[in-house]
Amino acid sequence: MRPQLAFGFIFITVLLDSIGFGIIMPVVPQLIMDISGEDLTHAARISGFLLFAFAGMQFISSPLLGNLSDRFGRRPVLLCSLLAMGCNYLLMGWAPTLVWLFVGRIIGGISASTYGIANAYIADTFPPEKRAQYFALLGAGFGTGFIIGPAVGGFLGEFGPRTPFYAAGLLAFINVIYGFFVLPESHKMENRREFDLARANPLGAFRQLWHYPEVIALVVVYFFYMLGHFSLPSIWAFFTIEKFDWSPREIGFSLSVVGVAMIFVQGFLIRKVLPVWGPIKTAIVGFIATTLSFIAYAFVPYGWMMYPIIALGALQGFVVPSLQSIMSARIPANAQGELQGALGSMSGLVAILSPLFMTQLFSYFSSDDAIVYFPGAPFFASAVLTLLALLILLRAIAGRQVTHTVQGDPPQA
Repeated sequence: MRPQLAFGFIFITVLLDSIGFGIIMPVVPQLIMDISGEDLTHAARISGFLLFAFAGMQFISSPLLGNLSDRFGRRPVLLCSLLAMGCNYLLMGWAPTLVWLFVGRIIGGISASTYGIANAYIADTFPPEKRAQYFALLGAGFGTGFIIGPAVGGFLGEFGPRTPFYAAGLLAFINVIYGFFVLPESHKMENRREFDLARANPLGAFRQLWHYPEVIALVVVYFFYMLGHFSLPSIWAFFTIEKFDWSPREIGFSLSVVGVAMIFVQGFLIRKVLPVWGPIKTAIVGFIATTLSFIAYAFVPYGWMMYPIIALGALQGFVVPSLQSIMSARIPANAQGELQGALGSMSGLVAILSPLFMTQLFSYFSSDDAIVYFPGAPFFASAVLTLLALLILLRAIAGRQVTHTVQGDPPQA
């Protein structure tokens, strides 16, 4: 099968998955408040613990699923993950108590490997010099889902906070059926390796990355960048309700605008600038724009001002595809799934730490007990973390730990 056609299949799979994820975002605060009986400030704290449960399981399961995909192929692992994700959405939609919400989030964390496996799929299919463009296109597919998903979720949320969860579950099951019939396997038999439990755990996955010294600095950069980035999905809905009293429909619309901006950046703009700037310079521009946008979010006085900030912040779409391109070019073909699994675990570790910290920070600075009322505090903290990631990257470049070129095939492990 031609690489472009194979990419079309994985693109649609990620698109449907991201629509399902985006549908539920505008209504999560209201669902938590309805079930718990708490106000918005306390609901934010509960949301942090729900994200903690989700991320903890993702941290444990991502390297396991990544290594399973290196052994058995991307297709079966991806389809099983999508099936479990559908069950998670239905369970959360039905949940009569907070306990069941936590059970649903645990199942969701175990199955949250779709994006990492999709990235491994791209690494299987395309040569190193073309991967950044396709990583970006995959991000654009995720962004497309964020146009459709939150808008639909905001509309469905008018019929109750549980309705979007049922819709997300239905989409996940449609995705499974679609993938079962049309998604080809990308991982060649000659590139498969035996499953090794020592490598299929978070510490084992990170330990393997130490075999590739140029990747280590980038992994640290990735860690601090994602630590700041997770403030957006963690508190966006809570922040806009608290600061601007937005409804689920308004939250959904704003997230759809985020999706449009990300599609433009990752589906069009990055393909124009990458050949001219290269992945390092492209990443640096993304870091600077992201830092400035977080500072603007922290101090924004009016709701309409969120939209020009979204346009600036969309340049964050330069960062991850560029970093992934550089890292994947330095990892052998039979360990691409392991790399993505390790990055998935890194995201899981960050998602354990960041949402818990950001939601507690928001809850405190939006409460009556705060020293100063400052609901934008999590965004300001994110600006500091993103700036730190940029400084580490610049230091790595100055120390020649990271080179400006990405070319050639990586060696076999």
